[in-house]
Amino acid sequence: MITAALRGAEPLAPRRARPAPDVSAIGDLAADCLVMELETWPKPGLVSHVDKGSHDDMDAGTFRRSAEAIKPYLQSLAEAGARGCGMGRLRIIGLDAERAMFAATDGVNTHRGAIFGLGLLCAAAGARAGGLADPVLPLGDVVARRWGAGIIDGPLLLHSHGRAVRRRFHAGGASLEAASGFPSIYRIGLPALRRAMSAVPGDAEAARVEACFALIASVEDTNLLHRGGLDGLRFAHRAARQFIEAGGVRAAGWRERARSIHDSFVARRLSPGGSADLLAMSLFVGAEEGAER
Repeated sequence: MITAALRGAEPLAPRRARPAPDVSAIGDLAADCLVMELETWPKPGLVSHVDKGSHDDMDAGTFRRSAEAIKPYLQSLAEAGARGCGMGRLRIIGLDAERAMFAATDGVNTHRGAIFGLGLLCAAAGARAGGLADPVLPLGDVVARRWGAGIIDGPLLLHSHGRAVRRRFHAGGASLEAASGFPSIYRIGLPALRRAMSAVPGDAEAARVEACFALIASVEDTNLLHRGGLDGLRFAHRAARQFIEAGGVRAAGWRERARSIHDSFVARRLSPGGSADLLAMSLFVGAEEGAER
C-alpha cells in the first residue's frame, strides 16, 4: 500500500552533503606564530634568531626544526576540533607532537608548552570553523567550554618541571590558564600587542617585544620558578614592569634598555618560557580573531 501510494509521487531530492569545514590553514598559521615568537628580540633570557638567551642546549635552528616538526600535528588538532573530538583524542595528538618534537631536536624540550596551549587554540579554531562553536566566541572561551573539565581532570606528567613547581609554589600553571580560557592572552598579551601596534605602526617586532615584556611582568611563569625560585620570579616581574612603566617600546632608547634586561636575565639563567608560549598564542589569537572583524 505504501509503495503504491508513492508510485506516482515526485522523487525526493537527494540530501546535500554538508561541505567540510576549511581548516587547512590553521596549522600553518600556528607554526608561523611560533617562528614569529622566535624572531623577536630582545626577549629577556629567551632563545631568538640573535642569541641563545639563557640556554646552552638549544638555539634558533633547534626551534625552527621543532616548529616544522609539530606543524602537521597542530593541523591535526584543528581537524580534530572541527570533528568535535574530546580531550582524550586531542591529548593523543599532542603526545604524538611531543614525540616528533623530541625527534627533531635530539631530545630537547622546545615547544611542549606551546603544543599544549597553542594546540588547544588550534582545536578551538577548528571547532568554530566546523560550526561547533559560536563564530564570535573568543577561542579561549571555546577551549574552556568544550575541554575545560577534561584539561583539569586529565592525567599529570610525572616528570614535568611545571608539575613540580606547581606543587612546591602552589602556582596555577598552563593547565589552569587553558581551562580558564587563557586570561593572560586576553587581558595582557593581546592588549599589549594592539597598544604597541597603534603606538609604533609598521614595527611588528616592537609590538611583539612589548607584549612579551607585558606577559613577563604579570604571568606566574613556572619556567621562571623552576630556574630561579620565587626570587627569580620577583626579579623578572620587577624588571619587565619597570620597562613597561617607563614607556615600553614607545620610549626613546627602548631597544638598548630591553637588551640590558635581557642580559640581566641571562646572567641569572632565567628564561620565561611560559611567557614566550603565551606570546605565540597571542599572535595566533590576534590573527584568527582579527581576521573576522
